Amino acid sequence: MRQKIELNYPSQFALLLALLGLSLVVSSAIVLGIGAEWLHVPMKSVTTVMNEPKNVNVSRFLNTLASFLAFGLPTLILGFIVNIKAFEFLGFNTKMSAKQVVIVLMIAFVGLILSGALGEINQAIPLPAKWWAAAKEAEAKYKESMMSMVTMKTTTDYLLSLIVMAIAPAIFEEMLFRGALQKIFVGWIKNSFWAILLASILFSAIHFSFFGFLPRVALGMILGYVFYFSKNLWLNIFIHFLYNGIIVTQLFVATKQGKQLDKAMDETMPIWLGLIAVVSIFVLMRLFKQESDLELAMHPVASKEIELNEYEKLG
Repeated sequence: MRQKIELNYPSQFALLLALLGLSLVVSSAIVLGIGAEWLHVPMKSVTTVMNEPKNVNVSRFLNTLASFLAFGLPTLILGFIVNIKAFEFLGFNTKMSAKQVVIVLMIAFVGLILSGALGEINQAIPLPAKWWAAAKEAEAKYKESMMSMVTMKTTTDYLLSLIVMAIAPAIFEEMLFRGALQKIFVGWIKNSFWAILLASILFSAIHFSFFGFLPRVALGMILGYVFYFSKNLWLNIFIHFLYNGIIVTQLFVATKQGKQLDKAMDETMPIWLGLIAVVSIFVLMRLFKQESDLELAMHPVASKEIELNEYEKLG
């Protein structure tokens, strides 16, 4: 029978980094190899060719595969190495209450308002001309890669885009950033606020989008505390899916209405609404913590690694 390997938090972090580095190299080779064979082009041309509208289904498949290989697989490997019950270790806990789900829905809605307000602030951050130009170029490339997957002329296209841009990232990114990284940081740093903030910054940075940096950090903080209080990754996946799904739905509606898709991705909200959203999220999080404490009391998490009893530390 396989025994659990005892690794301290720095060792878990080092192992995860090694697995991520290896997976990025291997996944790039696999994705480019499959793409070259599928599209009948050299490997160096795959990224460019797959962004063409006619190859939208190829782009969807390859991006989903890349997301699993780069984020999901190394996290699973870490889980199986350090814990006999890997899925439990990562937070795949099926115990939740209806009240938790309702509060999470409310948090997600208010979080959208906060995200829009932070987007307004993000765009107002002054940068040197060269940095601004580089940020705009990176943003254009990011949007181009997104647009290659959201060519949605039919309902089938819309559903496929939901799978690729909403469901898959929600699962694999939450596994990595909340199920693994955040848990390691909380145990290592011994302070929930800084651990969640660090995981959120990395979560935002990995998207390589300066103009969406602050909104994604805020989303990461929301997701971080939801997981920290509930110990349930499914609730995180649900919120993450909602955010991504709303964006995909907005783009689908914009397509039907003949609007420019890049404009639909740049919607912001007044800063004063963001301030109201911050207060609302704080209140909702308190309610969510109370409900999660009750749920965990009735259905305690068995895995010792998940029992991070620092609920009182919000900063």
